[in-house]
Amino acid sequence: MEEYDEEKNMQQREIKLGIPSYITVESEEGSFIGEQNSLKFEKEDICVEANENGEIWLTADTAPVKTVKLRWNTPLERTSKILGGVWERTYGDAEWKGMSGTRFMPWYFLALNEGVVTGYGVKVRPSAMCFWQADTRGITLVLDVRCGGTGVVLSGRKLLAAEVVAMQADDCTSFEAAKAFCRCMCTDPIFPDFPVYGSNNWYYAYGDSSEKEILQDTDYIVDITKGAENRPYMVIDDCWQEHHRLDEYNGGPWKKGNEKFPDMGALAKKLEEKGVRPGIWVRFLLNEEETIPEEWRISHNGCLDPSHPEALAYIKEDVKRICEWGYTLIKHDFTTFDLFGRWGLEMNPFPTSDGWSFYDKSKTSAEIVVELYRAIYETAKEYHVMILGCNTIGHLGAGLMHMQRTGDDTSGKTWERTKMMGVNTLAFCLPQHGTFFDIDADCVGIMGKIPWKLNSQWADLVTRSGTSLFVSAKPGVLNETEKEELHQMMLKASLQEEHKIPVDWEYTDCPELWADENEEVEYNWYEEAGNERKQLSLLSVYSVILISKLK
Repeated sequence: MEEYDEEKNMQQREIKLGIPSYITVESEEGSFIGEQNSLKFEKEDICVEANENGEIWLTADTAPVKTVKLRWNTPLERTSKILGGVWERTYGDAEWKGMSGTRFMPWYFLALNEGVVTGYGVKVRPSAMCFWQADTRGITLVLDVRCGGTGVVLSGRKLLAAEVVAMQADDCTSFEAAKAFCRCMCTDPIFPDFPVYGSNNWYYAYGDSSEKEILQDTDYIVDITKGAENRPYMVIDDCWQEHHRLDEYNGGPWKKGNEKFPDMGALAKKLEEKGVRPGIWVRFLLNEEETIPEEWRISHNGCLDPSHPEALAYIKEDVKRICEWGYTLIKHDFTTFDLFGRWGLEMNPFPTSDGWSFYDKSKTSAEIVVELYRAIYETAKEYHVMILGCNTIGHLGAGLMHMQRTGDDTSGKTWERTKMMGVNTLAFCLPQHGTFFDIDADCVGIMGKIPWKLNSQWADLVTRSGTSLFVSAKPGVLNETEKEELHQMMLKASLQEEHKIPVDWEYTDCPELWADENEEVEYNWYEEAGNERKQLSLLSVYSVILISKLK
């Protein structure tokens, strides 16, 4: 089955978009279109320059600049199938689609036509929030350079807003082309030093746990990984923090545990002694500590504003404290929502609303996000601690996080949610695995509410994909036969030697056929009697998120 042998015969070539047909700049004073077919836009104190290398530079003095739009009137074939990126993670909504000029595609997109795949994107960690549009008449790139919801004031600073890259490939599968294009966009990724897998207690405890139960979970994960040379992780999710209030509040302070978690440092040592690697979940930007000055907070929601130097220093102290407790993986969550007040699927197309700004009005939102991720990573790096981003912007975090949770929550309660969120994100974000970071497509929730015949397929697929397998397994739910099946999967997950890819991803949003050079495996994600009565549409995801995440 040589067609699945990654990039074996692929013909790959860089392409240039050329001179933009139009450059449009929007400031707080209005919108202005530059001269046709020009690499340069000038209007009063605003200057935009695009060069042959794909760099887009913006300079302004006092004018608050909101967006820069570049249009190339180079049409795509109307028969093309299009796969776009996402702002921060998938919500079961990724798929190859036909041409639509109204669709917005964050960061990058791929166009497939008659066996040729063309990728258009920006290199990772740009200084703008970027999205694309494509139609039968041309291609548009929009750079949102706002500071929060108002124009950035650069005060003469020359900003490299983005670097455009484009690539064409044939003699390969669309998946292989997608992975090669991800490599073009990210040339400096960081990865874990070993295969990451293990346990996370969220999808059966849902925030109701204790040190005693974590230690029981640890005994269970040690049991179902016996024989593995690579130790698993035990990740303590939301439940441990000082001010934790079940179904009400899941923020900080992050200085100590609560009455159910009396000593977080001692607990990390107990986990090590039992034979696992200690990991922990944290939401750095939501913090109700009364001593925090209002100046450190974002105006529209009260979360910490990382553009304020003292607030960023405070966050770094939280990171340092957790590292010194002895946790070797930090899963930091909610930063996108806490910064912008929206989930990725609500960013239509802009990440946040108008009318507010971060503390430092001279920096773009993208710069502030990158600065936050860099501060977390570099602080943790001193302690050799791994970073897993959740509800993070992958395109801004590549190179600053070892792993990313690439989809919204799966479930320990509802199979339809696991199928929708888990399988979809694994398939369509898999090209980023090993190119941007390692991906975490989320957990297998084992609490007795989802039949094992369905859950076991999800666990098997994650294992065979070579990505990180995390289970939320309530001890005692699986019988001995099922437990042994999970044991064998965990042994494979400890090695990550298989790397199956979705074969049918061009035709479905929930791929069933997965293959590598050795074999093809078919999964059945659908129940014989049809989907569960409580199906999840994208519209219902909003309410599910609010309930399940306590937002």
